[in-house]
Amino acid sequence: MGKIIAIANQKGGVGKTTTSVNLAASLGVLEKKVLLIDADPQANATSGLGIDVDSVQIGTYQLLEHTNSAEEAIIQTSSPNLDLIPAHIDLVAIEIELVDKDKREYMMQKAIGHLRDQYDYILIDCAPSLGLLTLNALTASDSVMIPIQCEYFALEGLGKLLNTIKSVQKIHNTSLDIEGLLLTMYDSRLRLSNQVVEEVQKHFSEMVFKTIIQRNVRLSEAPSYGESIINYDAGSKGATNYLSLGQELITKNNS
Repeated sequence: MGKIIAIANQKGGVGKTTTSVNLAASLGVLEKKVLLIDADPQANATSGLGIDVDSVQIGTYQLLEHTNSAEEAIIQTSSPNLDLIPAHIDLVAIEIELVDKDKREYMMQKAIGHLRDQYDYILIDCAPSLGLLTLNALTASDSVMIPIQCEYFALEGLGKLLNTIKSVQKIHNTSLDIEGLLLTMYDSRLRLSNQVVEEVQKHFSEMVFKTIIQRNVRLSEAPSYGESIINYDAGSKGATNYLSLGQELITKNNS
């Protein structure tokens, strides 16, 4: 039975989409069957895998509205073992449209629950907010991975996110775990980067992934070519980091 992991942080620019796309591609290369769900109206995970966002007819919006099934929304990507449920800018309207609906926090859970049998991992790329979209992702997931950039404001807002996770655990999804905190955008030459790593590891110890994602030019370039780092430059530091993260996740879950 597959595991559903939300990749979430209400701060923008922390490496959520980079992690979603490249971890999904890495797990695929490591011979796991993976589905990535783009739950961000910016649709960067969709374009980052080479899909033309304007051509998306059925995606996360239709999934949450329950006008189409998950099977109708799934598309194959050029990465091995990796499927995608794409997003479109129309997803921005979903928060308003769901607000009056019954059990609005459970729309994604209802739409994707049955897919567990078809995939080893289902990753959800969340929007940089703690709105209804992210709440749906957390309610549908078994665990949440939190990317934290190695910069000055790294821990700002983390308390708020952890409180949101606690309230989801209490009200909507008692089995939600924290998969781990992932340090991203690390530059070993910067004293600040090293301080953030020490601080996070000191406060959260076992919750922090051993793999640290380093700053890497190739990693920044890959999305503009519509490719994961694995397809774009498999020999780069970014690819090595994400393959290591994929292996760590597999080991941790005994899968």
